[in-house]
Amino acid sequence: MEKNKNPDKADLERSLKPAGAYLDSLSGFADLLGTIRQAEDAANELIKETASGVAASKNADGKTVSGAAGEDSDEKTGGAAEGNNTEETAASSAESADDGRSLEELLTDLDALVGLEKIKDSVKSLINYVKVRKLREENELPNPPLSLHMVFTGNPGTGKTTVARILSGLYKAIGVLSKGQLIEVDRSGLVAGFVGQTAIKTSDVVKSALGGILFIDEAYSLAPDVGAGNDFGRESIETLLKLMEDNRNDLIVIVAGYSGPMLRFISSNPGLESRFNRYFVFEDYNSDELFSIFDGMCSKSEYILDEEAYEYAREFFSDLYSNRDENFGNARHVRNFFENIVSVHSDRVSKLEGYTREDLTTVLREDLEKAADM
Repeated sequence: MEKNKNPDKADLERSLKPAGAYLDSLSGFADLLGTIRQAEDAANELIKETASGVAASKNADGKTVSGAAGEDSDEKTGGAAEGNNTEETAASSAESADDGRSLEELLTDLDALVGLEKIKDSVKSLINYVKVRKLREENELPNPPLSLHMVFTGNPGTGKTTVARILSGLYKAIGVLSKGQLIEVDRSGLVAGFVGQTAIKTSDVVKSALGGILFIDEAYSLAPDVGAGNDFGRESIETLLKLMEDNRNDLIVIVAGYSGPMLRFISSNPGLESRFNRYFVFEDYNSDELFSIFDGMCSKSEYILDEEAYEYAREFFSDLYSNRDENFGNARHVRNFFENIVSVHSDRVSKLEGYTREDLTTVLREDLEKAADM
């Protein structure tokens, strides 16, 4: 007998029930996903708050903390007492916390830097100006408006970061800044890749620098050439300008980079021109200064050049300075040369059947020649 091809209502309900149950399970699954996302968001917020708390605690203890951008960077090796002005490469965001040194100690460190005579004079003049302003305030005398934001121009390796670090301590010592830390960052630490995220990223970096100095290396990369399209660097600049105004009493911003691009950067926005009116020009080190930096590195690590090696080093740095180009690395080039010498010296000494203390400390001309070829 042929089955009825037109099912009754009860049959239809039975056939649809599994589908309804499936839809119900999808709805429940969606609710579950929503709950999971909420839990993840809450966990991320807790992690951020915990990290901020740890950073604040370390700041209070005067210890070094990580900056906001978090990129890797070369280790700073510039001890002022040894005459080593080696800078850190760009893209750093490490925070240098104030170590509580006195004004006199910090000025001694500044004086111990190789070269930079015009920079030293400018820094001392600026410090004196600020000190007198504070004295006028204490005596209820009026002061004209003051902007301490600065532009550092010059080639890499000319001591810009080193001077900025000393400045942060100097301003803390005379009471201009409450903490005296130095936050170093570049475009990657300020600019995000999505709409609305750059302002948040820039704000976080500025907050970490409050009470100290925010040092932005290669700042011109925030303002690309005309016709570059929609670039989030402009959003970072606008955010930065607002936060500089909101926190003008406890924040100093230093922008740094090559001379030509930095001048174009400042002129790209009226807000930048009005806030940055102090310019420090870091000139290339001459051959004698390059040798002095190198000699300081050798002395610090107890390496001694024999007579022929000494003469070769003098000639090397003279030729290096005379033939420099736009890619000249100044103190960074000296650092690389020194590290190559240490490597060559180690290879030579390791092959000796017996060695003396003199072997471990003496650098020969052949070591320098091989290092130069590297």
